[in-house]
Amino acid sequence: MKLKKDKNAVILAHNYQDKEVQEVADIVGDSLKLSLAARETDADIILFAGVKFMAEQAKVLNPEKKVLIPDPSSLCSLAAMVNEEMVKEYKERYPDAPLVVYVNSPIEIKAMADYIVTSANALDVISKLESDVVLFSPDSNLANWVAEKTGKKIITIPPTGHCYVHLLITGYDVIRMKEKYPDAVVMVHPEVPKEAKRYADFIGGTGAMVKFVSKSNARRFLVGTEVGMLNRLRREFPKKQFIPIVDKAQCIGMKKINIEKVYWSLLDEVYEVEVDQKIAKRVREALERTFALTG
Repeated sequence: MKLKKDKNAVILAHNYQDKEVQEVADIVGDSLKLSLAARETDADIILFAGVKFMAEQAKVLNPEKKVLIPDPSSLCSLAAMVNEEMVKEYKERYPDAPLVVYVNSPIEIKAMADYIVTSANALDVISKLESDVVLFSPDSNLANWVAEKTGKKIITIPPTGHCYVHLLITGYDVIRMKEKYPDAVVMVHPEVPKEAKRYADFIGGTGAMVKFVSKSNARRFLVGTEVGMLNRLRREFPKKQFIPIVDKAQCIGMKKINIEKVYWSLLDEVYEVEVDQKIAKRVREALERTFALTG
């Protein structure tokens, strides 16, 4: 904490980080919220405790600040499922379809997007698009859920893109835990498979889960997402009980970051994240279009 003050740094920690990393962070939240929140600070250094695409995004939205990631090998497997060649091929096949890119994507893919969405606003954005056919990359479970809600034809790039952590949370797991805790409210992330969403009381991203719990009178919740999320929920709502639907739902990339790496990264000011200015400009333009659409 002293080092952070001496360096005039702000620490951003994703909801999936371990408890001790979240506890030294200035802001804990989802990736886009964190990057936007950093713009409001006067910090010279942003240390992003999250996977690579999140740190890249922070640099795009805060180009004048030094952005650090404690472990550059902290990657998102979902983001790694898509590449530029794939996207170009689908855009040629469907030239009139807008390309909506999920925030969990490499920075080069975001630069190709017409709109960039999070799990919280994907449904809102796509429902407001005039086109009935939409290209979406890369998570197929989120895309299928939005397609069901909007009635639009959503073509996923790639067709089976997924988060392996959320794929661990099955319909069987939800049923099993509901039988064990019949009074509990079930919350799941939209990246979980369709069968798991079927038995949920609430479907939403990590930020939406926090809002839902804050307004709910329930005392016990079954949580279907990466288990790091329970750290934040338990800290903010100590009188409520949170139980993971699958306690082995852990992101290897996220868990590469720990309190020691955060300290050394800040001390030595490594590892700095850089983004090509032309790419960053296109990403900011896509985000601005998205914000304009949603108000």
